[in-house]
Amino acid sequence: MKIPSISIIAILLMSCSVNKQSKVSTKEKNDFVIAFGSCNRTDLPNLLWDDILNTKPDVWVWGGDNVYADTNDMEALRIMYNEQNQNKEYKKLIESTEIVGTWDDHDYGLNDGGVEFEAKAESQQEFLNFMNVSMDSPLRKQEGVYSSKKYNLKEGRINLIILDTRYFRTALTPDNETNKRVKPNEYGVGSVLGEIQWAWLEKELNHSKADFNVIVSSVQFLSNEHGFEAWGNFPHEVDRLENLISSSKAKGVIILSGDRHISEFSQVQLKNMDYPLIDFTSSGLTHAYKGFKGESNPYRVGEVIFTESFGTLEFDFSSRTVDFKIIGDNGVVLQKLEQHYE
Repeated sequence: MKIPSISIIAILLMSCSVNKQSKVSTKEKNDFVIAFGSCNRTDLPNLLWDDILNTKPDVWVWGGDNVYADTNDMEALRIMYNEQNQNKEYKKLIESTEIVGTWDDHDYGLNDGGVEFEAKAESQQEFLNFMNVSMDSPLRKQEGVYSSKKYNLKEGRINLIILDTRYFRTALTPDNETNKRVKPNEYGVGSVLGEIQWAWLEKELNHSKADFNVIVSSVQFLSNEHGFEAWGNFPHEVDRLENLISSSKAKGVIILSGDRHISEFSQVQLKNMDYPLIDFTSSGLTHAYKGFKGESNPYRVGEVIFTESFGTLEFDFSSRTVDFKIIGDNGVVLQKLEQHYE
């Protein structure tokens, strides 16, 4: 049962600020910096690559919809990936920063698509090519693009856990009663991850020795009332992941998400955890929901950002603190949040 802690909400709200006059400023040396974003059209200008480079990230995480192909034509998909790889500013990021990530429906190949997409195996290979994954990697034979990367630093350890919310995701339930697109499935019906991926994720969290465990999900985990794609359309899967996070006792669990063409922070207090679980949504890189008029999100902290932006996480192991920032063009910090992890 999700019962947000009033005291923690108050603390987080105090640390959240919207300041359109401030430029991104990093410490003299952060222990580790993750930058991430989603929703990137190759036929629109991306004005953020130079700002992303200026944050000096240790890793860039694609959060999905990395290109907009919506096709089962692998040649067309390949051309679009190649176009992105030839982008002059993005090439600078490739040359200086590790690139990892997941996909979402538009680069997967089918709008709102899941397990039923017939070209998913072929699309996976094109995605792995885009991510420059070696031909002898186990990911080439695995069903789905989920993976993990462990960063063992002298200051501490980070486990980056990248989920695939497409390959195994079962059918959604259309909402024919309201103006929303979909509604939650009956409790217990369907899956976001599929049992093979669930077993892998359980092992990742149960055996993790990391100081921070950052989970990448292409769709939002906490926000669940907007009527679009989200984990909330599978409420039993939400409970399953929350219970796993709590029972695993994995340290510093954070969720990163995209998809929505808005950026926001959501948080919830789970049982047996002495810090809030934060779902940091960053979207989109080239186009945002400029006509946003508001929507309910019972877990939101701060405000919704609906201009083009990307996200950063700055880790300080000595204080066990993470600075979360939503950053726009010209390095403007649109909103930030600081969280201490026991």
